[in-house]
Amino acid sequence: MTDRRFTFFHAPNTRSSCTLHLIEELGVPYDLHPLSLDREDHKAPDYLALNPMGKVPAIRHGAAVVTELGAITLYLGDLFPETGLCPQPGDPLRGPLLRWLFFYGNCVEPAVLQKAMKWPDPPKRMAGYGAFDDVMAAVVDRLEEGPWFLGERFTVADGLWGPALGWLTRFGMAPQVAAVTDYVARIEARPATARVLAIDAELTAKFEAG
Repeated sequence: MTDRRFTFFHAPNTRSSCTLHLIEELGVPYDLHPLSLDREDHKAPDYLALNPMGKVPAIRHGAAVVTELGAITLYLGDLFPETGLCPQPGDPLRGPLLRWLFFYGNCVEPAVLQKAMKWPDPPKRMAGYGAFDDVMAAVVDRLEEGPWFLGERFTVADGLWGPALGWLTRFGMAPQVAAVTDYVARIEARPATARVLAIDAELTAKFEAG
C-alpha cells in the first residue's frame, strides 16, 4: 500500500489523546474524525461497524482498521519507519518496545481498574499482572533507567506511556516518585503535548457549542 494517509477516530480528553500525542510526535499527515462521547457518537452504527466495542481510539488505513492503544502505536510506528521513532525488527530495542506496549494494555489497564474500584488483590496465579503495586513497581524500575521508556532513545513507546502516565498522575493513580514525575514533566515539556492540548480544547469547545 503506497498511500499512508489514515483516518484517526478520536474523542478529546480520553484514552485516544495518547494516540493523538503519538501522531503529533510522528508529525505525519492524517484525517481527523472527531467523536463526542456525550452525543454517543461512539455508539453510532457506522462507528460500531469499525469497532464493535464502541471504544476510542481507532484508525482506518485503507481497508485496515486498528484498535487498542498498543496495536495502534505499533502499526503507526511501522507505517512511518523513517521517523526513527519505532525500533524495527533487528534493532535490539524492538523486543523491549513490544514488551512495554503489551505491558500497558495487559497489565496497567486492569491494575488501574482494580485500584480505582478498590477491589482486593486477586490471587496472583489468576491475574497475569499480579497486583497494582507489582505493576507500578515494574514501571518505576523501568523509568529509573530513563530518561525515556526504552532508555536514552525517545520512541513511540513514549507516545503511549507519556500521556497515559500524565493522566494517571493527575488522578493519583501513579506512584509519586521522582522517576515518574520527572518523566511526566519531560513529556509535558515537549511541543507535541501543547499541540494535543490545543486540539482537544478546540474540539471540546466545538462539541459544547453544538
